[in-house]
Amino acid sequence: MFSTMNSNKMFFMFTLFFSTLISISSNSWLSCWIGLEINLLSFIPLISSPKNLMSTEASLKYFLTQSIASINFLFSILLKMMLFKNFETNNIISIMINSSLLMKMGSTPFFFWFPNIMEGLNWMNCFIVMTWQKISPMILLSYYMNNFFIMIIMSFNVIIGSVGSFNQTSIRKLMAFSSINNLGWLMASLMISENIWMMYFFLYTFMNSILCFFFHMLNIFYINQIFNLNLISLIKIFMFINFFSLGGLPPFLGFFPKWIIINFLIQNNMFIMNLTFIMTSLIMLFSYIRIIYLSLMLNFFKLKWFKIKIKNNFFLIINFFSLISLSGLIFNTFLFF
Repeated sequence: MFSTMNSNKMFFMFTLFFSTLISISSNSWLSCWIGLEINLLSFIPLISSPKNLMSTEASLKYFLTQSIASINFLFSILLKMMLFKNFETNNIISIMINSSLLMKMGSTPFFFWFPNIMEGLNWMNCFIVMTWQKISPMILLSYYMNNFFIMIIMSFNVIIGSVGSFNQTSIRKLMAFSSINNLGWLMASLMISENIWMMYFFLYTFMNSILCFFFHMLNIFYINQIFNLNLISLIKIFMFINFFSLGGLPPFLGFFPKWIIINFLIQNNMFIMNLTFIMTSLIMLFSYIRIIYLSLMLNFFKLKWFKIKIKNNFFLIINFFSLISLSGLIFNTFLFF
């Protein structure tokens, strides 16, 4: 029975992978839509579980929101085929196509489903939603982008992602709002060039994978669990390095792609947007530092009679690679000075 379940999951994972390739390699909007639909139908069985009502509810919510976005996307591309010659209508259609893709990736102003669905998933599915499921909409967005509309959206992304991280007791919701914040940076990198977007997305995926695997290993879902667990110091240091790198603190590797985007905004005289991006990154760092500070200071809540250690060598190797983020200062120095 378990072998059958694992084989089914492997089949759906392969389908999820190839559906993304179908979407980003298509030469027509209709085949892009077909790839998005295959992606949706292959991801629903991965997140639904008959033993967990929260995951079943999350799969239903995900199906409804993605179906609405797919209907809007199909309706928009059909309008584009019929009314392509009219410039004003074409501008409206581009906003409609962009809006449907923004809804698929959980961007503002269509982000309301994203934290609620993240709350009902396990950490492996959370990682897929935050990283892999954003590839197809982002690539399709670069094909037909309304620059003025996307600039407004990415400003709201960084603001709502940082403000929404306040007063969150659930780590999954905190990571969801962090993903919304980083989505604004990803859109800005996509407007610069696809190579910078690929670099930012790879580093963001790398940092997210370490944190999600860490929380999955320790079965941590809420912030107070970090306070109560008596973790060894090495694990805490690894977690803090990844949080700082995800927030974009300058000595770490996560600051490197953000610095490139900041330089681009300065060169194009976008000072207000640049100030917005920097200030919201500071707010996100405040949310991360709050967790780190409290977990270090609230020692009297810890369970004193045992100390949690992890004997998984794969986990230790992954966290060793997180120390690569310390070399971000070296990369920054050699490439820009």
